[in-house]
Amino acid sequence: MRLWMVLLVTVVLGAGLLFAFAAVPAVGTTAPDFTLPSQDGTQVSLADFRGKWVVLYFYPKDGTPGCTIEAHNFQRDQPQYSQRNAVVVGVSVDTTDSHKEFCSKEGLNFKLLADAEHKVVKQYDSTMNYKGVEIAARNTFIIDPQGKIERAYTSVDPNKHSQEVLAALDELRKNSDIPLQK
Repeated sequence: MRLWMVLLVTVVLGAGLLFAFAAVPAVGTTAPDFTLPSQDGTQVSLADFRGKWVVLYFYPKDGTPGCTIEAHNFQRDQPQYSQRNAVVVGVSVDTTDSHKEFCSKEGLNFKLLADAEHKVVKQYDSTMNYKGVEIAARNTFIIDPQGKIERAYTSVDPNKHSQEVLAALDELRKNSDIPLQK
């Protein structure tokens, strides 16, 4: 009986540790790498962007009001991201077909990645439940050119987030020896 209790406690504690590791990746750590299909069907890896700053943003659903506002703002600010040697990459659990339609309808030309298996949203602890369905939470990570997480934002305001990220990139330039400019 005692052995059974010890095993049960060990399993429960071990499971708790596993859940603890499913937290948002910490600032200063290496960003978890991944490969996902984009709206044009190509496979895109985080490693493809080494040497650039990456704005990795997770969003709930193509075509919804908040997600459309956030995407439009990132699109509007594309020249400013380019000036800072930064790329914007969006991730949701929508399909590549949904992303393709969303990009076409809304005039988006940056990469949207389809995480239909929910692996990357879980790696970045960026999931939430909406009416019993697991979707991506509105979180953003700024990743430096060497692949280290420099900033993590959770539950962002889509109306002002792009400007917030641009300001953070400028601040990071002032406080880092990593160049923002090409």
